[in-house]
Amino acid sequence: MFARSAANTYAAIGVQTKAMSASPTQLIAMLYDGARTAIARAKFHLDSGDVPARGNAISKAIDIIENGLRAVLDHEAGGEIASNLESLYEYMVRRLLQANLQRDAGLLTEVDTLLESLASAWAQLDAPAQASEPQPVLQES
Repeated sequence: MFARSAANTYAAIGVQTKAMSASPTQLIAMLYDGARTAIARAKFHLDSGDVPARGNAISKAIDIIENGLRAVLDHEAGGEIASNLESLYEYMVRRLLQANLQRDAGLLTEVDTLLESLASAWAQLDAPAQASEPQPVLQES
């Protein structure tokens, strides 16, 4: 039990450290990854029949979408894209709620696929920024 608690604490510190040094685009990517991880946990708990854990995992995914991804949308700068993303996030939340109520793994997969597509697009946005960053120079001895 102690080992699990220590591992969870270590993982949380790792995520906090990564978040502190991440670019805004990388932070969004981390939110997508977190939501997808929560959905993967929900699928696992759906298969194992653990209703409370499934509900917690789905609630975690919804929280990330609502209070992470949706909350940071900039409607002034983002215009139509921000509005479309907000609609998509609302749709995802509805589908996650339905997945929980109907015990439907297909709905979880649907939302995960949408998040995967968005995460991939964000990764492409960040790729030019990473390519322009100076790479460390290795010195030969």
